[in-house]
Amino acid sequence: MKKAQNFRVEKDSLGDVKVPIDALWGAQTQRALQNFPISGIKFKFPFGRSFIKAMGAIKYSAAVANQDLGLISAKKSNAIKNASRLVMKGDVDDHFPLDIFQTGSGTSTNMNANEVIANLASQKIKSAICPNDEVNRSQSSNDTIPTAICISALYDMEEFLLPSLDLLIKEIDLKSKSLKGKLKTGRTHLMDAMPIDFSQELSGWSAQLKSSKEILSQANKRMLLLPQGGTAIGTGVNSHKEFPKYFCNAMEKITGFKVKPAPNFFQSLSSQDNSSELSSAVKNLSLILMKISNDIRWMNSGPLTGLADIELEALQPGSSIMPGKVNPVIPEAVSMACADVIGNDLTISIGVQSGNFQLNVMLPVIAYNLLKSINLMGNCMPLLAKKCIKTFKINEKNSSQNLHRNPILVTALNPIIGYKKAAEIAKKAYKEKRAIIDVAEEMTTIERKELESLLDPKNLIKPYF
Repeated sequence: MKKAQNFRVEKDSLGDVKVPIDALWGAQTQRALQNFPISGIKFKFPFGRSFIKAMGAIKYSAAVANQDLGLISAKKSNAIKNASRLVMKGDVDDHFPLDIFQTGSGTSTNMNANEVIANLASQKIKSAICPNDEVNRSQSSNDTIPTAICISALYDMEEFLLPSLDLLIKEIDLKSKSLKGKLKTGRTHLMDAMPIDFSQELSGWSAQLKSSKEILSQANKRMLLLPQGGTAIGTGVNSHKEFPKYFCNAMEKITGFKVKPAPNFFQSLSSQDNSSELSSAVKNLSLILMKISNDIRWMNSGPLTGLADIELEALQPGSSIMPGKVNPVIPEAVSMACADVIGNDLTISIGVQSGNFQLNVMLPVIAYNLLKSINLMGNCMPLLAKKCIKTFKINEKNSSQNLHRNPILVTALNPIIGYKKAAEIAKKAYKEKRAIIDVAEEMTTIERKELESLLDPKNLIKPYF
């Protein structure tokens, strides 16, 4: 018996191509699959699923616009819309096999979407629908892929990163409120400094994150300006002049995003300025999270020979050889993710400057790294919030001991005895390992009772006058 063939023959402008028999893609996707066996990294979960979802939303919205403008029939439009919804839902993710390292315009991924949707739509109505002439009607890869970057970033920002950021801010604010009145030694240059309330320290973290949220929200809004309608080089060739408006109306209805046509298609096709701005904002968030994580690691250090201001929840054994050791695993994991985001931003920066004349030619790698950064930060913040900020405990005994033996408290006497005299007292206290109040009583004429008030840490966490 003759063995059944496990492929079918598809045709494109270059000739015949063998395609797996069950694949929904066609000839152009198959050529790209053979041409780019580079990384195995695809637009799929966990970094890039939203990009394929965005491609489905684009093809759906284009079908609506093309029907409303009388460019394709209702029958074909409905079939394309139904197929596009399957792409959005993720039902056919396995039929998007392409490496992100491909043609710089992302044409291969655009044609992958066109072919999959055309095949699904054709099966539905039992009539041939052309990937180029109907699914891709009024579009080019050169405006579709930049639009997909915008829509996928909006998906992940609105549904994931911004809510995660809100959660972290909320947990820090709640922790700050619960710790009000708990004092510790402040530190500058990693050295003992004046006292600070734990709630004051955490308020600094919260303020950083709230400022970051404002910047992220502004950068995110720029992604609402869509390049769709510029087609090949920004002129809108082969597209109806009203297509951008109809497309954006359809896109808003299916996604809820208040999108608008970009004010200048030549800018939005040839550059990725908005992606760069959003990536920079996400990178800045990563720097803040790394700062907070490192503060927590230092505060938790010890427990016997470190700062030991706080104690983190024990989540797992910390060593394969040292019994009983517990490490600050969440802050460490967050810091590593933050380092990766910094690298992603550099890749995006190199990609963004690669806009040659009327087209940027590093779109897929910009898309992947932007979405990866957004998702990494979105994943990290709930962990930091729930498994670190919410659960850490203050080591009150250790914090109090460190606070009251800190010679830097003598700073409070500067307005009374002057900096030089205060420095002499501090040096003697350091040298003799004595309490600052005892040395100050010996070296000044200030009464003990007044010194107790002047050097009380509770009076040193606010302005003197």
